[in-house]
Amino acid sequence: MTNNIILELKNIHLRLKSNDFEVNILNGIDLKVVKGKAVAILGASGSGKSSMMSVMNGLERQTEGSVMVAGKVLDKMNEDELAMFRRDNIGIILQAFHLIPTMTALENVAVPLELAGVPGAEEIAKKMLVDVGLDHRMDHFPTQLSGGEQQRVAIARAMAPEPKILFADEPTGNLDGKTGHNIIELIFKLKKKNDATLILITHDQELAEKCDEIIHIEDGLITDNKNVHDNEAKKVAE
Repeated sequence: MTNNIILELKNIHLRLKSNDFEVNILNGIDLKVVKGKAVAILGASGSGKSSMMSVMNGLERQTEGSVMVAGKVLDKMNEDELAMFRRDNIGIILQAFHLIPTMTALENVAVPLELAGVPGAEEIAKKMLVDVGLDHRMDHFPTQLSGGEQQRVAIARAMAPEPKILFADEPTGNLDGKTGHNIIELIFKLKKKNDATLILITHDQELAEKCDEIIHIEDGLITDNKNVHDNEAKKVAE
């Protein structure tokens, strides 16, 4: 089982200073994520779920504890090493699309590949845009795209390097219901195609139920952790 663990948090605490006060954000998180699974982190606003994700991908340094991702201990890395590690192993999709406004959809997807020195970056970017249904929008700028189309570009950009782990933080938060549903279906489709592990941050119980595992977080602590598809897994094994 140990070899199948792609992400592990050990006794994670996160404390941030605000004026003269110290705020406890995470209060002793222990978690193991199995490679290839889809895991939902469910919690109300302010529960610590986004901070937990930031610690997982090395964007936030924990105050105490240890983080292991894809066999590497993140706490031992400096900022440059963390940036390189994220480039090679992690994809991130946020509620805000964060596209470069002066670049076309194709250029937005190709840029991280080009910066990583990936051969054939433009062709890979084109293929990803086809995969997300934007083959007719490659030369359009973000302002010429709808919200759903911009999120598709952001997904293509995150998935193009074929990351081992995909983090999605409220990826449908800025979208209407129908568009949001289509975006979620797309994320799960690409996750399966690339055999990636998905960490999905949400407050939507229905969306969380699409994942293999649901983790509830409250006041910086995991209060519940359940496997959604245990029965299905047992049937397959039999």
